[in-house]
Amino acid sequence: MTPTSTYRLQIQPDFPFSAAGEAVPHLASLGVSHLHLSPVLEAVPGSAHGYDVTDHSRVREELGGEAGLRELARTARAHGLGLVVDLVPNHMAAAPRHNRALWEVLREGPDSPYARWFDIDWTAGGGKVLLPVLGGRIGDELPHFRVADGRLRHGEQEFPLRAGTEDLPLPELLDAQWYRLSWWRLARTELNYRRFFTISDLIGVRVEDPEVFGATHGKIVELVRDGVVEGLRIDHPDGLADPGAYLRELRAATGADCWIVVEKILTGEERLPARWPVAGTTGYDALRRVDGLFVDEPGAAELTALYRRFAGPAGDRGGHWEATARRAAYKVVTHELAAEVAHLTGTAARICAAEPALRDHAPWALRAAVRELLIRVPVYRPYGTGADDVLTTGAAREAKATYSVPEEAAAVDVVRDLALGRLGDGPDHRAFRVRFAQTSSALRAKSVEDTAFYRYTPLISANEVGGEPGRPAVRPAEFHAYCARLARDWPDTGTVLSTHDTKRSADVRARIAVLSECPQRWAKLLADVAARAPGPDAHLAWTAWQTALGLGRADADRLGPALLKSVREAGLRTSWTEPDEAYERAVTDFTAGGPAGEQACTVELLARELAPYIRANTLGAALVHLTMPGVPDLYQDTEREYLALVDPDNRRPFTEGPPDEKTALTRAALRLRRERPEVFGSSGTYEPLSASGPAAGHCLAFCRSGEVVTAVTRLSLRLAETGGWGDTSLTLPPGRWYDGVAGDREFAGPVAASELFADRPVALLVRRPER
Repeated sequence: MTPTSTYRLQIQPDFPFSAAGEAVPHLASLGVSHLHLSPVLEAVPGSAHGYDVTDHSRVREELGGEAGLRELARTARAHGLGLVVDLVPNHMAAAPRHNRALWEVLREGPDSPYARWFDIDWTAGGGKVLLPVLGGRIGDELPHFRVADGRLRHGEQEFPLRAGTEDLPLPELLDAQWYRLSWWRLARTELNYRRFFTISDLIGVRVEDPEVFGATHGKIVELVRDGVVEGLRIDHPDGLADPGAYLRELRAATGADCWIVVEKILTGEERLPARWPVAGTTGYDALRRVDGLFVDEPGAAELTALYRRFAGPAGDRGGHWEATARRAAYKVVTHELAAEVAHLTGTAARICAAEPALRDHAPWALRAAVRELLIRVPVYRPYGTGADDVLTTGAAREAKATYSVPEEAAAVDVVRDLALGRLGDGPDHRAFRVRFAQTSSALRAKSVEDTAFYRYTPLISANEVGGEPGRPAVRPAEFHAYCARLARDWPDTGTVLSTHDTKRSADVRARIAVLSECPQRWAKLLADVAARAPGPDAHLAWTAWQTALGLGRADADRLGPALLKSVREAGLRTSWTEPDEAYERAVTDFTAGGPAGEQACTVELLARELAPYIRANTLGAALVHLTMPGVPDLYQDTEREYLALVDPDNRRPFTEGPPDEKTALTRAALRLRRERPEVFGSSGTYEPLSASGPAAGHCLAFCRSGEVVTAVTRLSLRLAETGGWGDTSLTLPPGRWYDGVAGDREFAGPVAASELFADRPVALLVRRPER
């Protein structure tokens, strides 16, 4: 069953299925059709997110187990709601103590029936699985090992013992295992299993194997067939060996009625593969378009110029977006993903050695080719026949230019042809092609989302998953074209504004976006606070003050961790793996004494001055999201003002808070969607509406199926500065139209914008039935 809207709940030990059941009446009253649950299968004990799955055959006991999930489904159904569940097919927790399948592999080695579950390169590990789990080098950690109850223990960690090795002295016992315990720092260069991005705690699963697919999907398929679950959100399909084949297998197993969306990040104008049997994406592509409507293009350019002057020197702290992203990619591909590059290089070298026509390419030349081509893939992952559109001849030419010896640059052509599948289809050829694509997605996520987004910050509201910080503004015509394409090709796709992974909630971003309309006010604030509370460096100060404005009133307990994460991810002055304690202490002190201290009033004053324009952005983005093509997903608590920063701030347990103006708007739109699915669903239409008059560009409007009109004010501060609406008007489609939020006003024909937006900066209009 296709939802009319979904509501995401972070199910965790502090908010189990029973707590979700208690929230059902409230959520049903909002008008949503389905609850969207974070992963529900067995995970590492205490996990607050559930993506570290340990057992696919069981519903997580800490959440209430399968009985609790089925009871939640019954409660939801009694209130007219269904369940959508987040599914994690790409990886499991690399925690042997909790992951039985991995435990058996480590105990029995490559002959274990579970060995086929995981992407392990036994050859590269010398016949062992590298486990980078120790705080220091093995020699320093030897005194902390002990053998008890037939297990090897190290602190809280436990590992299986290979049969017959229990009585060996410790050094010999360690050498006799099917795994090698090592210092955690070796993961970067020595790891021999596929992981999730650069997270060694998550090991890749080979769901392309039919037996593995069956074992890891049996329980969720059972829940779908029993009607407990009606939809699936597929986490990170780019990590799979063959996402298209996986989705076809999943569709066959779950049936045609199961609503399936994929967490596929689309870059620029990239399109979702049309042959995938899914309803669409989880909605980050919609997020970028909606946010961009409320960014002033010239103002964003002025902000960028201010940023370059304030946050210099040139380079990552004040340069250009494309250059920053490229440098970040180089850093990640040569450091965090060095093991993945080594695996690809080894595979390419084997292929070349086996074919006389490809021999004599030096390993270093192949390694350089892998690196140089990976960083030039402009999307997360190249797909199918369109792969040569991203691995272009231009990219190859650029890669070749990095070689000092032109003859060695021929390795680029070999690697490119291997990635495109042009040199054969043997086992190694297929393995290279798949792993290149998987590594590409990991590189893009880690270098862009987790590095460059923290290094390039002119307008941090644009630095969101799927976003384009170098081009944050979206023009109305672009937005309308995007919506028309969704209505035609993917009418049941997911759309989002806030998620468990967004770096800032939609309302935080809406507040910050107003700065694009008043860059000079922002410059004045920076000059004032920089004189009184200079930060450890200008780049941090810029980011900190924008973040503080986004929160409205910044307290150190929330702003401090967010800023520490920001500087560690940026990796310019400190990092997660090489922390500079003195610098991080300076960041904490600055936060407490500046934006969350004595200077907080300066930011709060600007926030009060901008309040009417923040309101317009917040309500405008919310209404557009709720009424545009697609199935809107509301993150927990976002039916009212929701100001959250990055994890863990944005993964707090659900709380039912007091309603506000945004709640009334949300409830009105969601109830319309639920009561009139034909207007918004796959049979509905989308028609742009154009205002006329001097301020026409400040009105974004569209009509759904001739029955519901959405009109919002965009760039309201610029509008106020230029004299307001004047004689601007919006011509409505034929008929009488009433206010769908308050129900107390009626409109027809051309309506003055000043009248339409008299009560609030947005309008939701519903056509009255003809008598």
